[in-house]
Formats: sequence, C-alpha cells, structure tokens
Amino acid sequence: MRFAHLRRSDSTDVQLAVVEDSEAILVADLLSSAPRTLQELIEGGDDLLSELRVALGRGSAPRHPLAEHSFASAVLNPPVVIAIGLNYAAHSSELGLKTDTAPTVFTLWPNSLTGHDAITQWPRSLSESIDYEAELGVLIGRPAKNVDQAAALDHVWGYTVVNDITARDIQFAEAQWSRCKSFDGFTPTGPYAVTADEVPDPQNLHIWTVMDGHTVQDASTGQMVRSVAALIAHLSQSITLLPGALISTGSPGGAGYSRNPQIFLRDRSTVTVGIDGIGELTTHCRITD
Repeated sequence: MRFAHLRRSDSTDVQLAVVEDSEAILVADLLSSAPRTLQELIEGGDDLLSELRVALGRGSAPRHPLAEHSFASAVLNPPVVIAIGLNYAAHSSELGLKTDTAPTVFTLWPNSLTGHDAITQWPRSLSESIDYEAELGVLIGRPAKNVDQAAALDHVWGYTVVNDITARDIQFAEAQWSRCKSFDGFTPTGPYAVTADEVPDPQNLHIWTVMDGHTVQDASTGQMVRSVAALIAHLSQSITLLPGALISTGSPGGAGYSRNPQIFLRDRSTVTVGIDGIGELTTHCRITD
C-alpha cells in the first residue's frame, strides 16, 4: 500500500490517504476510528493495517483526484529522524572523508521535514553551498532492540524517499552535522510512504537525482557500504528503535560539492530525487537576501 499526507487546495488540514494510481482514498472514509497520521497508523501495528486493507478491498469509499491535493511530508511526527553518513563509498571518497568501521550517525531536527513539490528557502547570508542528497528512508514498524541482521527487516514498516539537503560549508566548519542538514525544509520526504511488502529487496533499488533537468546522481542501493538490515542491527544495539522512527540511509556519489566545477542549489533551482518503485520527490529552491 501507498500512503500520503494530503491537503486539499481549499484547506490547510492534512489528511492521511491511500494512493492508488492518480486517486486518493481518505483513511477517514475507510475506518470509523481512523488514524489521522502515518505515525498513528504505524503505532496501530499489523492489526490496524490489516483492518485498513480489508476496508479498502470493499471498494465503497469515495475516490478523489490526486491532482486536487498538495503533499505534506510523508512523515509528520516521527519519534526520531536518524541519518546515516558516508554509507556509499563513492560519496565518502568525493567528500574526501573516510568510511569508518562503524556508521556515521546523526539526527535531523523535525523543523526540517517538508513535503513533495514544496518550496525550501534559506538566506544567502547563511550559505551559498547548498547540496542535494538522494536517500532511501526506512520506517520502523515493530520496536527493534538488540536485533540481528537476519531478523532486522522484520521490523521495517515501509520506505520513503528523502532528500538530505546539506549546507556544505557549515558541514565542514562544525564538528557535528545536524545543523547543516536541518535548516527549515531541508529534509523533504515522500511523496509516499510505501509498505514493506512493496519493496521485496531494499538493496536492489535504482536511486537518482535530477537537478534543473540534468541527472546528477544515478546509482543502486546495492552500493551501500552497510545494508538496511545492517544499519538496523547496529543502531538497535544501543537504542530501541521505536515505531515510526525514520532512518535516512545515506547518499550515493554525484554530490554537487564534488563536481568540477561545483554545482549547488540556486535560487529557482528544481531538484527531484527518486527511487524506482517508491516515488519521485521534487523540491523548489528559493534564496532570500
């Protein structure tokens, strides 16, 4: 199943919907005590998802043209957003950084979350070195603590697309990476969150970025240094991964910072990051003086 947080053009209210082709079915029209957000749906566990599947199968709920809606972030209020750095060898190399024996882990702040087709803006005085990073986002379903790799994917609820937008000059000027990647709107997610059964193998997905009409990243999640299962197993040794936690699993090579000449997101740039089978996530950039 494919879910999105949608707004009608005449309302600011966000509604959770199932998306099929170019139509949206509101979850509130499927269940009498419907979850209002993806987080509530995930917290409801397998039983709630099964109940929703049955209700959808009846085919009696109204369908709405997707084009009549805009997208909020695919995840709205996760318990945490965990980001993994340097998880593709090509990206580590192009940044001049070493892939360590353990994953590079940091958190992204909730103000950075935004949706598909949204405008992300930042002041020129803060940075003119803003970069894109296409990433596979993993949503935890069942709590994960001390799990091994063989069982790790059993704890995954689903997947989404993440653009881990980064102020490179700040990244290399500070010892931690949270601020440079957590400006308002710097973590677009979506458009959709898809359930795990839609992704048989998270290490066999085409991941790519198009900036202003040019393909700048083109890779496979099979190139990860550490697989999704390995990341979950590693993180769960020290923390309990709670339902709804979002793990952004790192970006492949092709970052603008490493190019000669360098390319960065500019005022009026449009960047789309995508993962085949999950979705294409577009961001419109604005720089304020």
